[in-house]
Amino acid sequence: MPQHSNLSHLTRLYETASDQILEDYLTFLRFQSISSESEFSPQVNDCALWLKQYLEESQFQVELWEGEGFPVVFARNMEAGPEKPTILLYGHYDVQPVDPLELWETPPFDPVRKGDLVYARGAQDNKGQAMYVIAALRAMAASPGGLPVNVKLCLDGEEESGSLNLKEQLKIKSSDISADYMAIVDLGLFDENNPTVSLGVRGLSAVTVEITGSDTDLHSGVHGGIVYNPNHALVEIMAGLRDKSGRITVPGFYDDVVELPDEIRSKLWSGIDAEIYEQAFGAKATGGEKAYPMTESASTRPTLEINGIGGGYAGDGFKTVIPAKSVAKISCRLVPNQDPDKIRQLLIDYIRELTPDGVTVDFPGTNDGGKPVRSDYQSKIVKAVAQAYSEISGVETGYHLEGASVPIIAELVDAMGAEPVMMGWGMIGDNMHAPNESFSLQRMKKGFITIARMLEIMGGVNDSEA
Repeated sequence: MPQHSNLSHLTRLYETASDQILEDYLTFLRFQSISSESEFSPQVNDCALWLKQYLEESQFQVELWEGEGFPVVFARNMEAGPEKPTILLYGHYDVQPVDPLELWETPPFDPVRKGDLVYARGAQDNKGQAMYVIAALRAMAASPGGLPVNVKLCLDGEEESGSLNLKEQLKIKSSDISADYMAIVDLGLFDENNPTVSLGVRGLSAVTVEITGSDTDLHSGVHGGIVYNPNHALVEIMAGLRDKSGRITVPGFYDDVVELPDEIRSKLWSGIDAEIYEQAFGAKATGGEKAYPMTESASTRPTLEINGIGGGYAGDGFKTVIPAKSVAKISCRLVPNQDPDKIRQLLIDYIRELTPDGVTVDFPGTNDGGKPVRSDYQSKIVKAVAQAYSEISGVETGYHLEGASVPIIAELVDAMGAEPVMMGWGMIGDNMHAPNESFSLQRMKKGFITIARMLEIMGGVNDSEA
């Protein structure tokens, strides 16, 4: 079992700056940087300017990549020299909306510290994690010897709303963004005391389905038994997309799926089971493909989920109508080597095939998706992050695969040609995207040390040499 490494030099580095880090963190959290709501546009731009100043004061060259949306904050420090590798760190400074506001116990943009926890929108996702990254970079750049590797930093202003500006910038900034390795610091752990490195995220493909039966809502007494109710048609179609074993019935859906190699399967963390899951979320783990265990259904297998469905009247009492239209939102999580565009077309074609006579089907909107990403567990940067986690925790680092999707990761990988690792100190209990989001200051410290130690390892620095 790994022993705790002598990380006293990095602990001192953090503790020397901890008061300033907390002050800067609280300032960062006060920006109402909600990228998806136009009324907050000035705050998003102000947040980008604050980051630019912070990084310029941290010995980085900084640019704001501006386009149709909000700025990408891009910074670099290449003082380690051409003989050292270049690592790009990715995070984002925009945050989710705060609704429902009434469920917040404290104002979402007036951060409050309660013991070890700080509560605010963005406290973890992603300002808390971005804070320990930029704080570690500042401290290392100012220390004797400076940064042990060349570092580029990409802070997205629209991750929560599609990363549209960054996607456009990647087309024209390929030389700026190029790096040998990339760390996506926007993920988390299942168990703080038994850290794991993420080896990948699933892709995403989504479809909006609209069923139309008539020009207007119809009286169900007058027209019932004559017209084909769009609600009936919709639920019949939805029910036909999976069989009783949980397997998706869309023809061709599984054609490109690459089964998980045994060498990776044997290394995956499996610390959560159905009983623990039910206790944590009040839900039974019965929704996946019955041929696969829960841990694989949650991360290594593709899915098809109905995210929303509606039509007609569902308020108090009754309004006896046959709706003119019914709508459903469907998303599919994808695994290597599934293509989002291909899956979307297969799904559309099959829904058309299932649509009964008497109603019409349409698929409004573009519903952009993203490709899955899988890292090599033997790559240098994955090993460096795993070693840093192990030195901090004193236990052997495991691996896991994320069930969620971060579409911009695949585009970054394609643009850079870099070996990626996905990491972070977030936890499920941090309530990201929900009211009362929080982040632990102890994990802020661990994140700081993890980033600093990973950069040392990538630069060939042993902890005994530091």
